[in-house]
This record gives sequence, C-alpha cells and structure tokens, in this order.
Amino acid sequence: MCTTKVLHVIARMNLGGVARYVGQLVENIPDSKVATGFVQGLELEDPFVSRLTPIRIKHLGRKISLINDYKAWRELSKVVSEVKPEILHTHTFKAGLIGRLVRGSHKHVHTFHGHLFEDSSFSKFEKKVIVLFEKWLAPRSDVLVSVGLNVGKDLREAGIGVEQKWVSISPGVVPIRFADKIEARKSIGISESGIIIGWMGRMTSVKNPFLLIKVAAQLPEIQFVMAGGGELLESIRSIAPVNVNTVGWLDSSTFWSAVDIAISTSDNEGMPLSLIEAQLAGVPVIATNVGSNSEIVKHGLTGFIVEKDSNALIEAIRQITSSPTLAKTLGEKGRELADKEFSLKVMVRAHEVLYQELRA
Repeated sequence: MCTTKVLHVIARMNLGGVARYVGQLVENIPDSKVATGFVQGLELEDPFVSRLTPIRIKHLGRKISLINDYKAWRELSKVVSEVKPEILHTHTFKAGLIGRLVRGSHKHVHTFHGHLFEDSSFSKFEKKVIVLFEKWLAPRSDVLVSVGLNVGKDLREAGIGVEQKWVSISPGVVPIRFADKIEARKSIGISESGIIIGWMGRMTSVKNPFLLIKVAAQLPEIQFVMAGGGELLESIRSIAPVNVNTVGWLDSSTFWSAVDIAISTSDNEGMPLSLIEAQLAGVPVIATNVGSNSEIVKHGLTGFIVEKDSNALIEAIRQITSSPTLAKTLGEKGRELADKEFSLKVMVRAHEVLYQELRA
C-alpha cells in the first residue's frame, strides 16, 4: 500500500471527468489530500467533493486574474509549508502554473487531462501564451502525466516537455449499476420507444454542442437527448429542434441505461469518462477524432471515430441504426474493452507506482 504524502492541486472541482479523476485518487490512495478553489459562473461543483474534505484556496479559480492568481499562489505556498507534502501533484493549466511556482522540498507531478489546441474558447494569442508557459514550466516537473497517449504525443509535438519523463495513465471508472431501459427513460421523461442517441457533457464551446444540434436537424426521425449544463445551455435550448431534449445534469448510470447510442461532438478532449461509462453500459459510441477518444473507442469494433463534420457523424449514426446486429456487437465489445482497460484499480495502482518511484 502506498503511504506517500500527496497533495493534489486543481483550480476547481466542477462537474466532469477531471474532478472525478482527482477525487478518486484522493479517496483511494492513503495520506492524500486535495487543495482546490471554487467553481465560477454557471458551473456546478461535483458532489463528490463533499466526501474529500478539501483544503480551500480562496482565490484559486479557472479565470485568469493577476491579482487573484498571485493571492492564490501565496495561499497555496502557505498550505504547502503546513502540509509538507512529499509530492505536489497539479492538474490542468491554472493549478499547474501556480503549483509549479511554489517552492519546497517536494517532488512535482503535473497531469494534462487534455490540451487546448482545438479549443475555440481561447484565442490564437492566448493559446500561444499558454504553450510558452507550459514549455517553461515543464522542466519544473519531475514527471509529466498525460491522460491518454495521444494527448501526450500532441503536447510533445508542440514542444512541451520534450526532454521530460512522461507517463500515460488512463482514467478508471467505478463499476456502474445500470437500470432497465424503459424505467430509465420514464425517470428522465423521454420517449419509451424508438432509438435515442445520447450526448453528455458540459455545454461549453470546446464540447461543440452546436454540432450535435446540426446533426439532429438533419435526422428528424431520430430522438436525441442532451444531458449537462453550462454557459451554452440556454442557447442550445433556444435553437434545439423538436427531436432534441435537454435534460440538465443526470446520473450517468440512469442516462446511459436510457439511450441506444452515445455521441460526442467535442473539438478537444482528454479521455472522457462519459464515453467509458457508455461502453460499460454496452452502448456503441460515435466520437470525433480528437484527443485520446480513439484510445477509448476502437473504430469499427466498439463504435466509430469520425472527423468533426456533421456528414461524418450522420453516416456513422445511419450505419448503426440500420443494423441492430451491428449495434449489439459494438456494444458488447465496448463493454469488454471498458471492463478490461479502464478499471479504477488499474488507475490507482499506476499512480501508486509513480509515487513510489519518485520517493526512491
């Protein structure tokens, strides 16, 4: 059992895969803590946080603010001096920037849960600045972790951490108890019959929910349901065609029990837990070819990986919906893959080994 004293640092624990990834590490590796700020705007904090007793960094948040970020650095520096972690493990850009400027005798690990190269919410100038910072910060880390091999490859090709040690660690998912499909659909308030395609995620520009709306408008005979919230939720609701239901945040076990096909339209990803959970439910997945999606979804075996184009997504939908046999086969293979490669035990053990190596 690993007894390394580890302090995880993340800007905020908003609903989504990154918060769950960090929370599971804190909960399953002894003598681990998390220091985090607060969600901002329309974001919601993941209920998982209430189980962790986090150390709050008052001025830490996702938005860039020189004054608040300086205050957050001072607050985190004080926490580190009091907690005295052997390993400081930061997650995502903001926490990685502030955390790697904190001095101490600790080892440093930084995890990239994706990258922003295709994220339209950042301007070209902002992306260049962030990449420059990441290049400068990389040597301040003892190990760089990418959530997915492709994510790490993309970052190194951009010149980030080329000379550093890298490790790829996939997310782990706790086994989910799935419900009867009809009962799940009743609880959500959607049609109890017919094929339903499910989209789950934060409704932000990087997830490109507008592409899903474009696809749905061209397939009026198929029902779509979108689960999630964010700054684009009301915009999506205002333009959604009649065959699209927006239902807010839902329990993943209920949601994936209710749908027949999972779809992801993201412009950028790491390794989204939602797609792993969909495969655990035996649901075939259609996803855009970004980040490490192709490491979750095996093209032609558990679903389809396609370009960020409505026609490509529609063609994949038609292939699956026209063949119940294909849909069943893809779902069964997806469940087998997810059970084998994305267990919580594997993810936790990979981190324990990493921490033990740093202590040696």
